[in-house]
Amino acid sequence: MVDDGDRELVQRCLRGDCEAFEPLVARYQHVLFNVALRMVGDPEDARDVAQTAFVKAFEKLGSFDLRHRFFSWLYRIMLNEALNLVERRRPTVPLTSEVALGLDPGAVLEATECAELVQAALGELPFDSRQVLVLRHFGELSYQEMSEALGIPEKTVKSRLFTARQRLGEILQARGVR
Repeated sequence: MVDDGDRELVQRCLRGDCEAFEPLVARYQHVLFNVALRMVGDPEDARDVAQTAFVKAFEKLGSFDLRHRFFSWLYRIMLNEALNLVERRRPTVPLTSEVALGLDPGAVLEATECAELVQAALGELPFDSRQVLVLRHFGELSYQEMSEALGIPEKTVKSRLFTARQRLGEILQARGVR
């Protein structure tokens, strides 16, 4: 994550150059979408969450403290949006069109069931555990980036991640997933 470049872009936005926000969106849209997807479980909802996070960040850019990392601030906005959505809606599993595309229905069913089991197992984890797993494995953040986004020491990130992986493995193993 490019922190110095982020600060410069934020400062340009605050001076009235609205186009300077576009590189921030381009830089972080993928990671926000991936994390939101794992939090809410639906691609359309994840897009809405990520888009709303960017809109709110742009609208509240004046309240951003330049001493902090932009990504950490943006991540917290996205996280709040995801949590709000989860509270408002029950997660749904979207219909897939893989069968219509001629893929093996058995393989599609097996992959879908496996993904659903993993998503359900993630949902059973305590929020802190789910958060570190999603950031690391789906958001592809480094330990340092996770530390900064969550506002906790790297050692705590590693410890939570270790514990979360163990617990996820236990849940999946109890359900017969190898």
